[in-house]
Amino acid sequence: MKTRARAVLATAAGTHFVHDGFSDILYVLLPLWAQEFRLGLTQVGMIRTAYSGAMAAFQLPAGLLAERWGERRLLATGTAVTACGFVAAGAWAGGFASLLGLLLIAGLGSGVQHPLSSSLVSKAYETGARRAALGTYNFSGDVGKVVVPAAVALATTLVGWRAAAAGYGLLGLAAAAAIVLLLTRLAAGAAPDAAARAAARWGNGWGIRDARGFQALTAIGMIDNATRTGLLTFLPFALIAKGTTVAGVGTALALVFAGGALGKFVCGLAAERVGVIRTVVLTEGATTLGIVAVVAAPLPVALAVLLAADRRSRAYGLYYTLTVGASATAPTLYGVLGDAVGVTATLLTVAVIVLVTIPLCLVLRASVAEPARA
Repeated sequence: MKTRARAVLATAAGTHFVHDGFSDILYVLLPLWAQEFRLGLTQVGMIRTAYSGAMAAFQLPAGLLAERWGERRLLATGTAVTACGFVAAGAWAGGFASLLGLLLIAGLGSGVQHPLSSSLVSKAYETGARRAALGTYNFSGDVGKVVVPAAVALATTLVGWRAAAAGYGLLGLAAAAAIVLLLTRLAAGAAPDAAARAAARWGNGWGIRDARGFQALTAIGMIDNATRTGLLTFLPFALIAKGTTVAGVGTALALVFAGGALGKFVCGLAAERVGVIRTVVLTEGATTLGIVAVVAAPLPVALAVLLAADRRSRAYGLYYTLTVGASATAPTLYGVLGDAVGVTATLLTVAVIVLVTIPLCLVLRASVAEPARA
């Protein structure tokens, strides 16, 4: 039983790795597309919004459909659709309109990943160490964010962005086939029986136990995702203006994502000692200071700073729809602001908005059981 659960977790983690790789290689590709196709920052933001917005839009439908069709088919199909979008972008993209359309399709496919993979892991660890399993699943996405953008940036310098994007798309198609084979062998993610489908159809609500806490947590997630996406969309432009190369941008992004992965581990330890709420307040304040430091510092210093149950599918879908939706709208809004006031002022605005999460933590405090202090 434990072996099967670990295998399901490994499959979900691998899927997360692949999908976060797709999402975050856009940060490497956007400056190249802006240069090749003469795009303004608003258009850059719209391309990022097309992908993230489509991904957000399909989170909730994916969660609801999984209650009737199962996670396996949807997860594999969505992965294949995303992969085909990047293969097509590498082969045929000729400007803003084609990139917008192809990434819209790719984003829709990627909308299945978060709710369905999370649901698979939760079911596999129904009576086990679910929190640790979900933490491992989340960490796998961070690894994808570190490895894939750096690898694609390096490949771009060798073979060009078209071959690099299409090549990673082909890897995604192989991953889609592996998802079907592995989950079928593990008897995981199959369509539920008639009784379960009927319960899903006629059941009411979202399975949320604490509405107030959920609302506060979702608001924090929306702001955090929006500021993260805004920063990462335009950070490469700021670094290029400081004189870095495409490979340097890939390295910088890898450092950001590695810092994020390390930060999750450190924050987990900190939360045990000082509490969840205090940890969130400290990290959001540090994020603001870090963004300001990256914008203000010369390139070498900037790089150093960067080093730093039954309705579960729909509940995950709702949360990810709202939080990813916020990250989807942010690039276009920040792109308009960037065209008006410049990249530096835009990134500083992002830094200030992060601080809005701190008062929201006070609302969340009542819903979070803090550990006893020594």
